[in-house]
Amino acid sequence: MNTEPIKRCGWCQGDPLYERYHDREWGVPNRDDASLFEFLLLEGAQAGLAWITVLRKREGYRQAMDGFDPEKIARYNSRRIERLLQDERIIRNRLKVESAVSNARAFLDIRDRHGSFADYIWQFVDHTPKQNRYRSLSRVPANTAVSDQMSKTLKKDGFRFVGTTICYAFMQATGMVNDHLLSCHRHEDCRLLAVPDSPG
Repeated sequence: MNTEPIKRCGWCQGDPLYERYHDREWGVPNRDDASLFEFLLLEGAQAGLAWITVLRKREGYRQAMDGFDPEKIARYNSRRIERLLQDERIIRNRLKVESAVSNARAFLDIRDRHGSFADYIWQFVDHTPKQNRYRSLSRVPANTAVSDQMSKTLKKDGFRFVGTTICYAFMQATGMVNDHLLSCHRHEDCRLLAVPDSPG
């Protein structure tokens, strides 16, 4: 029986919630509009905080903000925002809560104009996940020229809390880039998920 420990990226080690997220979601190519909006909202909420802080509040956000439904969040008025700012299940930062509402409106506008948000956001990597081959966490960048361009475009299209570092974290989370270390058991899995099915 193989008793060797599973090799993971160092940033998730030691916390079951973090490890589960790393093993099941992080780096998996994601083209589902509802899920992409959820990550957009959560990445914006993370600004200045550790990602684990947001992960621990993820279900709280789901309950407090209508299951991350952009159609409903886009209709939140000032009274609903004030109520959310008293809700301990989420990160109670006014600018972040207000940006979730304005980002929902921008998201719906993009979806209407492009057919899907996925088609719009994946254009930044030519609709193909970038396969990186890092051996050390110290080599993984916080941003790239692509995340710079994504941030600039998202801001122009009305999004907030979408700086280049947030955009790169979003790209990593949604599998637009595969930043699992080569030593990590998920690197090859995510690489294979990015390969299109062969015809027939």
